[in-house]
Amino acid sequence: MATTPTQDPRERLRPVVPKLIDLTENVLFGDVWERPGLSKRDRSLITVAALVALYRPEQLRGHLERALGNGVTKDEISELITHLAFYSGWPTAISAAGLAKSVFEEKK
Repeated sequence: MATTPTQDPRERLRPVVPKLIDLTENVLFGDVWERPGLSKRDRSLITVAALVALYRPEQLRGHLERALGNGVTKDEISELITHLAFYSGWPTAISAAGLAKSVFEEKK
């Protein structure tokens, strides 16, 4: 799903926190995500797991989309969410499952 600048969270927030957006683009995604120690697929699995466990639905949506683009399968995301239910709690898993369902349906 392509976003327009008005939909892109970074562009919406850039006028308020320009340095934070700069750090996001240049350090987080420009450096950390590009480091060779982990594949982008693995980074996506780790990030999705952290966002599920910490209940961060606003960021989870974009990272679910990124994970699918980085080769993580829908079945793997389903297993990740189910596994985390026992570690981060049922409510976080159920909320993540609903969000994943929405992302999966958009990607059909």
